[in-house]
Amino acid sequence: MTNLHRHAPLRVALVGLGTVGGGVIRLLNTNGDLIARRAGCPIQIVAISARDRNKDRGVDLSPYEWVDDMTTLATRDDVDVVVELIGGADGPALTLARQCLTLGKPFVTANKAMLAHHGLDLARLAETGGTALKYEAAVAGGIPVIKGMREGAAANEISRVYGILNGTCNYILTTMEKEGRGFDEVLKEAQDLGYAEADPSFDIDGVDAAHKLTILASLAFGTELDFDAVATTGIRHVIAADIAEAAALGFRIRLVGMAQNGADGLFQRVHPMLVPLDHPLAHVDGSLNAVVAEGNFVGRLFFQGRGAGDGPTASAVVADLIDVARDEYGDAFAMPVAALTPQNTADAGARIGRSYLRFKVQDRPGVLAEIAAATRDAGVSIESMIQRGANQADGVLVAIVTHAGEERCVRETLERLAGSDSLLDTPIVMHILD
Repeated sequence: MTNLHRHAPLRVALVGLGTVGGGVIRLLNTNGDLIARRAGCPIQIVAISARDRNKDRGVDLSPYEWVDDMTTLATRDDVDVVVELIGGADGPALTLARQCLTLGKPFVTANKAMLAHHGLDLARLAETGGTALKYEAAVAGGIPVIKGMREGAAANEISRVYGILNGTCNYILTTMEKEGRGFDEVLKEAQDLGYAEADPSFDIDGVDAAHKLTILASLAFGTELDFDAVATTGIRHVIAADIAEAAALGFRIRLVGMAQNGADGLFQRVHPMLVPLDHPLAHVDGSLNAVVAEGNFVGRLFFQGRGAGDGPTASAVVADLIDVARDEYGDAFAMPVAALTPQNTADAGARIGRSYLRFKVQDRPGVLAEIAAATRDAGVSIESMIQRGANQADGVLVAIVTHAGEERCVRETLERLAGSDSLLDTPIVMHILD
C-alpha cells in the first residue's frame, strides 16, 4: 500500500559514516526538496553512529545526534528507519539488523555479505515483523537492478542472470587491456587511486561478486540464497598475455558472475571469462558494473552504470528510503520466504561450451604433442592452438581454444597433464561466454 498523504518527516538513523554514509548526507542535503516531493514527506537524519566520533568525514555532522551504542537505535521511538552502512557478514551489523526487524522497524542496508549469508533469516524476521528489508545499494551500486529484477521483470521467468559485478576487477582488467601492463602493477595503481582496498582479496578473489550473485540468483529464480554453492575464481592468475591472446581471438576478458536455473539444479559461478566483442559486456570499461537478465517475455534486459562510490551507492540507499516513506515494502526477495525453493547445485561438468586453456611449458620437442594427446584422450576438440615465445628460462605459452563440449572433459585434460614435467606452472582455464 502506498501512503500518498504522509506529511510527517521520515526520521532516519544512519549507522556507518564512511564514503557511502557521507554520500547519503550530501545527497539528502542537496536534493532534499525534490526527495520530499517524491517521498510524500521530508526525509531527515536524526541520529548517527560510527566507530570513530572524531574522524573528519568531509560533511557537517553537527545537526545530528551522535549515538555511541547503535543497538539503542532499534528501540527508539523517534527513529522510523535504520540505515546500516558498516558492512561485515556478522557482528554488529547483523545484530542491529535482527533487532530492528524483530521490532518491526524498517531496515535499509548496503551489506551484500550479510545478505548473502543471512538474507533468508532476515527476510523471515521482516515478514514476521511486518516491516521492510531494503538493499538496493548492496548490488551494483547506483544501478537499480534490484528494483528491476524484483518489480520490473516480475512477470517473467528468468532463464539466466549474469554480469560484471565488481568494479575493482573490471578496472584492473580493462586497464591491463588498454595499456598492456601486468596485473600486480595495475592492482597497485588501483589501490593508490582508491579503487582497491589495502587488502583487495574480497574483490580480486571474486568473493564480493559472489555475494552479489547470490542475491541476484534468489531474485531471478525464486530460490533460497546459497552462497556456498557459488564456484568462485578471481583474477589473480590473469596475465597480460591472456588479454593479448583474447584480443587476437576477438574477445575481452571480464570477471563474470553467472547464475542459471535448470532441471539439473542451480548453477552459480564467478569466473574470468572471454566475452565476444559483439556482446555488451565486452564494452563495460573501468569501474562500471553491468547486469544482464534474460526473461521469457521481455527478452534481454541490460543494466549498466557505476557500481560503487559515494554518489551512486547513496542514490540507491535514498531510493530505498523513499520506498519506506511511501510504505512500499514488498517481500525482500520478490516472494515470501516460504515460497523460495531450495535447489540442488547443478553439475558444472555437464555444461556445454567453449573454453580457453593457457599452459606455460618447457620449450622442447614433444610438448605440444603431449598436450594434444591429453585433450584427445579427454574428448576435447581443439579449435585453435597458439604457441608464443621461445625463452628457455621462462618457457613458452601455449593457448588453446576448444570447440563446444562438456566442461568435465576440459577438467579431465588438466588431470591427465597433472604432474607432467613439461608444465612450468599450473594451467589456467577461462570459459567463453556464449
